[in-house]
Amino acid sequence: MSKGTKLSLEIGSTWNDGWNLETETKPKILIIEEPSKHALVLQREKRKGKVVSLVGPFCLSDEEAQKTLTLLKKRLACGGAYKEGWMEFQGDIGPKVREALEVLTFRFKKPR
Repeated sequence: MSKGTKLSLEIGSTWNDGWNLETETKPKILIIEEPSKHALVLQREKRKGKVVSLVGPFCLSDEEAQKTLTLLKKRLACGGAYKEGWMEFQGDIGPKVREALEVLTFRFKKPR
């Protein structure tokens, strides 16, 4: 475009041609599994210079996940959060988290 010309926003279809906004959101389907059917992955990340241990993905209801997280935080004496199916724990405590979850009958994927 050259300087001084305006962009016409009236090009193409209009709302009267059958176009509409999608206001319906599709519900997320969450299959809740028992602990022995999980296949969890243990990861380690650095965020702002600090180490964070991640465990997931969990297929639990939000209430069950929060209960499990609270139990693990007390048992491991660390901070943590539950976000989008993953549990985050402060520090490099991967082996301790793995042992604690295996006591609660959760299973992990085998390392490659």
